[in-house]
Amino acid sequence: MKQPFLMAVLTFCVFSQYTFSQETVENPEKYTAHNKGKFFISWGGNRDSYSRSDVNFRGKDYNFTVHDMVAHDKPKGWHIDYINPVNMTIPQTNFRFGYFFSDHYSVSIGWDHMKYVMSQYQIANVSGYINLPSDAPGNIYNGNYNNTPVDMSQGGAQEGGYENGVTPVGGPAFLMYEHTDGLNYVNTEVSRHDDISKLFGLPNTDKVQINLTGGLGVGILYPKTNATLLGKERHDDFHVSGYGFSAKAGINFTFFKYFYVQGELKTGYIDMKNIRTTVSNEDKASQHFTFVQRIIAVGGIFKI
Repeated sequence: MKQPFLMAVLTFCVFSQYTFSQETVENPEKYTAHNKGKFFISWGGNRDSYSRSDVNFRGKDYNFTVHDMVAHDKPKGWHIDYINPVNMTIPQTNFRFGYFFSDHYSVSIGWDHMKYVMSQYQIANVSGYINLPSDAPGNIYNGNYNNTPVDMSQGGAQEGGYENGVTPVGGPAFLMYEHTDGLNYVNTEVSRHDDISKLFGLPNTDKVQINLTGGLGVGILYPKTNATLLGKERHDDFHVSGYGFSAKAGINFTFFKYFYVQGELKTGYIDMKNIRTTVSNEDKASQHFTFVQRIIAVGGIFKI
């Protein structure tokens, strides 16, 4: 009685193992079915938009604020420099390297190389004071400013300066201001990834996979600021100037398991309280603003 029963159990186990093994061979698990343990790396370009910003400039003989400064990015367009190893850091670019600690979540570090340029042909209101020595080139701007309109495209001033509302003519520019080498946001992100390939009827995700992604980031600002301020010699070195927060959403197209193209929309807040403007350590600037970044990147995903 016991022997037929044991034979039946043994037969069932052997059949089940054979069937399971056959299904595994015929339908092997897709490489793209799981992300945990994979690394990824990407490189791309961006376009940027910035909110208006109150920028404070201060030093030994001056302290004034440019209200509602208008700024824009500095795109290079479609250019070989994006992939030229010698010049690839010159355009507005994005680099990211990350690791999936679960199927749906990753952590990464990245460098968003944006560019921020004060629109030179603008009239901005200025508040504060300038009291430079008589032998300083910028002393033509000496005076008190009380929400006074200043033409940023002009230079020089007649006697009396802006205190009496005189339009500048000739002389050094009042201000030229940009973070073009660049507005470097060095950040860490935690992101979520969701495969939505089934919504598009894609049965084999090892050939084509579509993912939605979103994440939060935090980091520091490490710009090389180019500022020509009141005729002073500019500071020309990288400097940790502040911090930022960001959030993003994007769509990812992965091809043949290992390669992808990703589009992202990222927005964030930047606060820079310690911007170097001239060769003097006493001269500083500060500002805060929001940004929107549009990114297209190419990359690879792999296991080590």
